[in-house]
Amino acid sequence: MLARTLPLLLLLGSNIFMTFAWYGHLKYRSAPLLLAIFASWGIAFFEYTLMVPANRLGSTVYSVVQLKTIQEILTLVVFAGFSTWYLGQPLKWNHYAAFALIVGAAFLMFYE
Repeated sequence: MLARTLPLLLLLGSNIFMTFAWYGHLKYRSAPLLLAIFASWGIAFFEYTLMVPANRLGSTVYSVVQLKTIQEILTLVVFAGFSTWYLGQPLKWNHYAAFALIVGAAFLMFYE
């Protein structure tokens, strides 16, 4: 059970750091671009410290394609919350519909 769950938790944590690294600076547009780049780079370090072990451990129980699919779905879930909570840009019905289609496609990745 832990072998299947731990990679998912690591991927979730990784995606939280990744989302802040890629989009967190948008809340501070007045900050110098170079500062945003270096701050994002520093945050991305923590993303990698979770992503690499998640993929290494996860590859023992999931295929690489399944790992990537899980990562993409987690990215969407984290981004949806981040966009609404941190950036104050809630998602609209069409965003949810598009995400649902992506989740449907991801389901096919695990269908055997």
